[in-house]
Amino acid sequence: MRTMQTMNTKEQVLCLLERNRDRHVSGERLAEAIGVSRNAVWKAVRALRAEGYAIDAATNRGYRLSQDNDLLSPASIERFLSEGHPFAITVRKRVDSTNAEARRRALEGAPEGTVIVAEEQWAGRGRPGKRFFSPAGSGVYLSVVLKPRISADQGQLITCAAAVAGARAIERMTGQDALIKWVNDIYMDGRKVAGILTEGVVDMESGRFEHAVMGIGVNVRPPHTGFPSELAEVAGTIADEGDGTMRSELAAAVLEEFWKLYTRLGERSFHEEYRRRCFLIGQPVVIARDGSRIRARAVDLTRDFKLVVELPDKTRLELPHGEASAAVRPV
Repeated sequence: MRTMQTMNTKEQVLCLLERNRDRHVSGERLAEAIGVSRNAVWKAVRALRAEGYAIDAATNRGYRLSQDNDLLSPASIERFLSEGHPFAITVRKRVDSTNAEARRRALEGAPEGTVIVAEEQWAGRGRPGKRFFSPAGSGVYLSVVLKPRISADQGQLITCAAAVAGARAIERMTGQDALIKWVNDIYMDGRKVAGILTEGVVDMESGRFEHAVMGIGVNVRPPHTGFPSELAEVAGTIADEGDGTMRSELAAAVLEEFWKLYTRLGERSFHEEYRRRCFLIGQPVVIARDGSRIRARAVDLTRDFKLVVELPDKTRLELPHGEASAAVRPV
């Protein structure tokens, strides 16, 4: 967690305005709290407005962050986290992908709990060969640096914990059911609203992670330009345009729910909840195998989160990765 002492003037002003979002704060009080001149505060406010923050100013009352402001910042997210949280949050306006940035930070020695959040990704990625559409202002895109104490072959536990955490957070914000498409997608009302990508670096001798990165992207509101044609039939959002401010609170909820599960990952306490939310179980699916697509039925989930499918000849397979898709859309 960043302290006020490690922030520049602009960041400190934003942090204080976030902490007092329901009231005006005088320029004099801001200046005294930070230890700078009132002119420095004015310059910081002007710089924040230039970045898109809506800051109201009233004579003899001071400054207030608009209630309609939904730009992401470390302060806006930390406002919804409990004291003593383990996260060091950085917010970027635009990155190739938060996972790529988190991997770079991890290789430079960033500690566990380092979080990268972006307003926009220009090369957001999903499963191999797929991109995650990540336009500015419409979603939550974040990645967390991890130092998991599990073997690499248990890495799926991270993805599945994140799926449960994401579903919980979305339900907390919307009051609507969130389901999981094995392995790493979250659906609402039959449409994909979130995806998860876990990556890591493994020590070949020990077979354990040197570090891992868990990334999640959530479609919060419809993009201003709409979804690309190839996504229009499947992609959805958890809220409608104009539904108020929720992105910072959602980001905090995802982090909070994930950390609860991650710190006790080996217990797999979330297995039954994941299974309950997994809409493929009991349904016809199409699996990709040896270059062919085969119809089957998903019948169960192993303790290691492998999907058990039954082929037309009654043979059963345990799929370790996301090789199955729903034959019909969930409702």
